[in-house]
Amino acid sequence: MDLDQPPVVRIDVGTSEDVDPLAWPMTIPAVDQLAREGLELPRGVTFLVGENGSGKSTLVEAVAAAYGLSGEGGSTHSRHATRATESPLASALRLQRGVGASRWGFFLRAETMHGWYTYMDDHGGPRDPDYHAMSHGESFLAVLRAKFDGPAFYCLDEPEAALSFSSTLALIGVLHDLQRAGAQVLCATHSPVLASLPGARILEVGEWGYRAASWEDLELVTHWRAYLASPGRYLRHVLD
Repeated sequence: MDLDQPPVVRIDVGTSEDVDPLAWPMTIPAVDQLAREGLELPRGVTFLVGENGSGKSTLVEAVAAAYGLSGEGGSTHSRHATRATESPLASALRLQRGVGASRWGFFLRAETMHGWYTYMDDHGGPRDPDYHAMSHGESFLAVLRAKFDGPAFYCLDEPEAALSFSSTLALIGVLHDLQRAGAQVLCATHSPVLASLPGARILEVGEWGYRAASWEDLELVTHWRAYLASPGRYLRHVLD
């Protein structure tokens, strides 16, 4: 038996009374593919890259919840919750846990971190600073320094939303260190910069479902390159 397994070996979709197989989110192509094929999740960093509405955040959010993480962010010990807005998909997911792997994890979800900072005012540890006293980007980097350490399971949903170019490079450095430490990361992103992390696995998510892709061949990268080379080609379609 392989005793050197990542926290999550494989993701499958079972049945749940909360999930209608003919309704959202099962009608999202990426979720439908997951239900049909399942997904093996290797150690290291896996990026889900795609447009708004493609299902990448729905998948990351559901996997995080099925692992035992709060849908609004935090660690396996966090009980932070305000208003539940997550899809019911997590109740149908079946995670194959790695034998002997860490059970600790952390979910960094950009859109709910402000509420998590307030939660940490009363539940923070000695390594937690006053997140509210920092800028949005600074607080994200502080979370990375305080919580992202060691071979655990980390979920991130569009972390670049709060980060400048240089801060995104700093995040790449953190993810690189996590890879080397044997951690497992599942990250939804719109950022061609973040997705350029060497050694990362990339799944491009869209109307086809999800498919393995190289960074150079991502539609995201193609569009950003074309836009930066000639903004007018794009802007003439959206500006009067």
